[in-house]
Amino acid sequence: MPIPDHIIKFWEQRYRDENTPWDRGEVSPALRHWLATGALQGGRILVPGCGRGYEVVELAQHGFEVVGIDSAPAAVASLESRLDDAQVTAAIICTDLLEWAPARLFDAIYEQTCLCAMAPSVWPEYSRLLGDWLRPGGALYVLFMQTGQPGGPPYHCDLSTMHELFDDAHWQWASTPPVHVPHPSGIHELGYVLRRRSR
Repeated sequence: MPIPDHIIKFWEQRYRDENTPWDRGEVSPALRHWLATGALQGGRILVPGCGRGYEVVELAQHGFEVVGIDSAPAAVASLESRLDDAQVTAAIICTDLLEWAPARLFDAIYEQTCLCAMAPSVWPEYSRLLGDWLRPGGALYVLFMQTGQPGGPPYHCDLSTMHELFDDAHWQWASTPPVHVPHPSGIHELGYVLRRRSR
């Protein structure tokens, strides 16, 4: 199920117009927390919907083999410039991630604001792909946006719905409390670590 052209054009125009209120202009506190506590260590990691890619740069600086994907050329160009400035490397792909398949599976995925930017009707397909992209035992570091409001984007990621999407048959949820991340727009995110079960 490809992303409709009008959706890709919508996000591209948002980046061109600098109309990106979700962009905090720096690395998310959740990623800093997971790196500082050792919850996230080395390996091959995917950042879907990477946008301007502050997290991509940070992960590359920590020695990860990073792949970032976004469908908006303006966001990808901004990220490539940021990588050059930081003198680090990462594989950046501008494509429809719903139509993409990696050559190799990942040890981890960092999912920040891609899920909540998609219409809920797409969530089952996207959550399946996240599992397909991870090796068995690989970890999903995911931030669930909490808006408490209908509509979007960003769409409210109700935790009961998230537990249905990432069900116990396919995912093991960490027993530690979630990371609470205030968002620049006044809402907040809850960060969880999910482990892909063997299928």
